Amino acid sequence: MRQSYRIIPIYTADVSGVCSALYELGGMTVMHDPSGCNSTYNTHDELRWYDQDSLIFISGLTEIDAIMGNDQKFIDDIEHAAKQLHPKFIALAGSPIPFMNGTDFPAIAHVIEAETGIPTFSVPTNGMNDYVYGAGIALEEIAKRFVKDPEKQDQKDSTSKAVNLLGVTPLDFGPQENVEILKQNLQKCGWEVMSSWAMGDDLETLQRSAQADVNLVVSAVGLRAAKILWKTYKIPYVIGTPNEWLTEDICNALELAVTKKENQKAVYLQKRMSKEAKITLIGEPVTMGSLAAGIEKHYGHSTRVLCPLKECEALIGEKDKVVLGEEAMEEELKNAKIIVADPLYKPICPKNSAFYELAHVAFSGRIYF
Repeated sequence: MRQSYRIIPIYTADVSGVCSALYELGGMTVMHDPSGCNSTYNTHDELRWYDQDSLIFISGLTEIDAIMGNDQKFIDDIEHAAKQLHPKFIALAGSPIPFMNGTDFPAIAHVIEAETGIPTFSVPTNGMNDYVYGAGIALEEIAKRFVKDPEKQDQKDSTSKAVNLLGVTPLDFGPQENVEILKQNLQKCGWEVMSSWAMGDDLETLQRSAQADVNLVVSAVGLRAAKILWKTYKIPYVIGTPNEWLTEDICNALELAVTKKENQKAVYLQKRMSKEAKITLIGEPVTMGSLAAGIEKHYGHSTRVLCPLKECEALIGEKDKVVLGEEAMEEELKNAKIIVADPLYKPICPKNSAFYELAHVAFSGRIYF
């Protein structure tokens, strides 16, 4: 029962994370599910649904096809749609039912790619993980399969300093104007943003990412792609979100990473106050960690971050903590005096605490946008 939620919602699932990460890249994303995943995705998780077209499909898995393991219908439907729509790639995402059935998504992707000639890959989602897992693997696949060798491309201006932003999705950053603010903060310090993974840029732009001098992981979603680009092209990466208070520190870390050609530890974890935290922030570790570091730097108040997402242990500081589940979060908050979090956390916060609302699309959907 410790894993049950009775008051607060759960975070966006891995399947929606895949769709969000790939939304603007011109591919076709197919969720293999009866119907539920798509209705949840387009009514709660995706801010761009009514303003920008994208090839997001649901397979319409039937009970008899699931029981009999009829994968051929799934393959035929995808190939038929691909011949009409000509996507740049095809991404397959699983849900709980095909996960329980043991559907072989890599094999299906191989068959579709062989028969259509369109790059096809699967993301091992099952609806049981959060969006960081799904979106992270989706961008990792883009980094593996589509980024081109910089030696075979027209080189960028050697006098400019170029950076890629990795892990940019509406689930963490909301509408496009918020991303533009991040870019402007970096541009003021002389950095050219070569690509944004993956809001505001197309697949062709992302393919040129290997020309950048350094990568900036602005959310946990971008870490997997950063590691691939480091392994393949030796592009160093820095972890941190360039908010107005932390941009200077991040730009210094970017310079150091380029000079030393090595990855830098998360900027927001450096020079944090060691005394007992006065302010508690809840959310994704990179964005909230960067905000916490900015608060300490600008206001001089000690902070801590409670991270409710999996696979983020390496992105939190000594005072911070990964807290999974409603009951565990409520216990951690019982002595908190000042809390910064999504408004839907307020019912489990102490009545005598000061609560500052900071909406998170991956938690409360489109309610506050």
